[in-house]
Amino acid sequence: MLYLQGAEYGQTLRRLTLWVHNVLLPVYGREVTSTAPWCSRWWEHHEAVAQLHALWLAWGELTGPDGGMTGPGAWHRDFLGPVMTGLRDPQGPFAGCKPGGHRAKEVPPVDAKDPFGPRPGGA
Repeated sequence: MLYLQGAEYGQTLRRLTLWVHNVLLPVYGREVTSTAPWCSRWWEHHEAVAQLHALWLAWGELTGPDGGMTGPGAWHRDFLGPVMTGLRDPQGPFAGCKPGGHRAKEVPPVDAKDPFGPRPGGA
């Protein structure tokens, strides 16, 4: 998902958003608290987009007709629980976000984007 661009990213994000808003949150959303935050603008958190996209893809594979009898159980155990726990952790990507209040996160600093790449001057 994070490697998609332009119209392809927009179309995929729209399909993901429809699934999150019409399937995931109505069934598994739970109440927002300080110990289980959620951001109403979750699509502005790249980590959340990446994790929710992976969750959605796994849901499509494991709960569809080819998922087998244990596919839905495996999705709940192996994907839903860990992803939602991580996203809603008080130190997770929604830390500082409150209902109706999005707070962008600062990216950790790095000294060089490519510290082992070619050096100026050909060294």
